[in-house]
Amino acid sequence: MIFVAGLATVVLVSSCKERGEVERESLSVAGYEVTYEAFFRASESDDIRAMKTMLESGLALDSVDKKSRTALHAAAGSGAMQSINFMLDRRMDVNVTDADGRTPLMEAVLRSTPETVRYLLRQGADPLLKDNERFSPLMLAVRDGRRNMVPELAPYVRDSLDDALLAASILGQAGVIDELTNFGASIYARYDDGRTPLMLAAQRGHTEAVELLLEIGANRFAMSQEGKTAAEMATDAGYGLLATRLAKEPEEGDFELTEPVELGAEMAAMVEERVAQAELIAESADQGAMGDELASASDDGDGTDVFMEEAGQAPVSLEGAVLESEMTEVSETSLVGVGPANETVSAPIIMRSYRQRELPLQVESAEKGVASIRLPGEETRKIGEGSTIPGTSLKVIRVHRKMQSGKENSGEPIEVSVVEVEDTNSGVSRDLVAELPALAHDPVALVQDSKSGRYYVARTGQRFQAADGTDYLVGDVRPNQVVIENMTTHETTTIPLRGPRG
Repeated sequence: MIFVAGLATVVLVSSCKERGEVERESLSVAGYEVTYEAFFRASESDDIRAMKTMLESGLALDSVDKKSRTALHAAAGSGAMQSINFMLDRRMDVNVTDADGRTPLMEAVLRSTPETVRYLLRQGADPLLKDNERFSPLMLAVRDGRRNMVPELAPYVRDSLDDALLAASILGQAGVIDELTNFGASIYARYDDGRTPLMLAAQRGHTEAVELLLEIGANRFAMSQEGKTAAEMATDAGYGLLATRLAKEPEEGDFELTEPVELGAEMAAMVEERVAQAELIAESADQGAMGDELASASDDGDGTDVFMEEAGQAPVSLEGAVLESEMTEVSETSLVGVGPANETVSAPIIMRSYRQRELPLQVESAEKGVASIRLPGEETRKIGEGSTIPGTSLKVIRVHRKMQSGKENSGEPIEVSVVEVEDTNSGVSRDLVAELPALAHDPVALVQDSKSGRYYVARTGQRFQAADGTDYLVGDVRPNQVVIENMTTHETTTIPLRGPRG
C-alpha cells in the first residue's frame, strides 16, 4: 500500500510538472512569455486562454507596467470585451487608476468604441472621476473630439453638460457641440465672466462651431459682463470675416416681449420634424439593424407614439391641465440619439424641448428711477421711468429693488435691482433684473402627456393634475430638465430632456 501510494504521488507530481511544461510551451508557441507585457498583449487580443495560463503560472492579475497601467486599461483601450469580462469576473477594480490617474473607462473613451464605454459604465465604472489633469471621461471626449462618446456618457453626467459645452466651444469641437446640445447642454450657458458658447467659439475663430451654434438658436446679441457681443469679440481677436458673419443690427422685432405659450407650436413643429425624419430613415433601412433601431425612435418606450393623436392641435399651457397619464416609468429611448437604452424615468410627462430668448440689451444697473441700459455696439444709456428705450417698443414702467431667489444665487433670496418694461405693441410686460440676461419671456419647456401624446407648454410655478388625481407643481424649468413636485407627498422628480435640442 505504501508503495502504491508513493507511486501515485510520483505520478501526480510528474503529471503536474508535465502539464505546467505543456502550458508554458503552448504560451511560447503562441508568442507569449509569463510577463506583464505578454499579459497585456493577451488582454488586448482577447486571448483569455493565454491570460488564464499566465495567472496559473504565478503572474498577478493586477500586474502593472512602468506607468502603473493594468491589463484592464489595455483591454478597455482596445475594446477587448472578453478580456474585460475575464478580469472583472476575478474581482479586478473597474475604477483602478494608473500613474496619470486614468481609469479603464477613460482609456475606452480615448481609444475604444461606444460599446466598450457603455459596458464599463454598466459594470460600475465611475464617470465622475478625474485624472491628474482634472479631466473627467466626458471632458476627455470633448478635448479629443470624440463625439461618439457623448451619447454614452451624457445621461450619467447631466449636471456637467453645460461645462462640457463651454469647453467644446473654446476648442471648436463642432461635432461634440452637436451631440452635447442633443442631450440638453444649454446654448444659453454662461462662463464665469458672462461669455456664452457662441462668444467663446467666435473669440477663437471657430467658424464651424459658430455656424452650428447659430443654427440651433444661439443669440448673437447676447452680451458678456463687459457688454461685448460675439461679433465684437471676434473683431477684437482679429477674425474679421467671422465678425462680419456675426454682425447684425437688432431689428425692432428682436425686442418684442412674448407670452411663453406662443412658442409651443414652433417647438412642437421641431419635434415632429425630427421624428418624421427618423421614420423615413427607418423605412429606407429595409428592416436592417439601423432600421429597427430608428423605427423604435417614434415610440416613447411604452408603446406610445410620440405624434399627437389630435394632429394639428396647437400646444396649450400646462397650467390647470388634466393629463391622461399617471406617474409611470418611461424608457429613455424615445427619440433617435437621445438617451441610453437602460435609462428610465418615472413621470406623467416627457420633456421634449426648451426655449428661452434673450433681448438684445443689457441692464447694467437700476436705481432712483433710472435704468442704465446698453444695446449692442452702443454706449450705456440712462433711461428714466416713463421713457422708451430708443429703437425699441419697450417702455420703462418702473425701476425698483426687490428680494429674489434663483439658480444664480443658489436659491437664497437676495435683493436685486429690477426694471419693469412693457412692450407698447403687445402690452406684455416683464421684469428685467440688472446684471442678468434680459429675457423676452419666461423659460419654457415643451412637454408631452406620456399617454395621449398631447403637447403642453410648461413654465415654473404651474400646477397640473395626473390621471390618478395627483396634483403636481412645476418647480423649475431648465435647459436640460423639468423639476416637478407632488403636492401631496412633496417629493420631487427631475425629468430629463428627451427631445431635439431647442
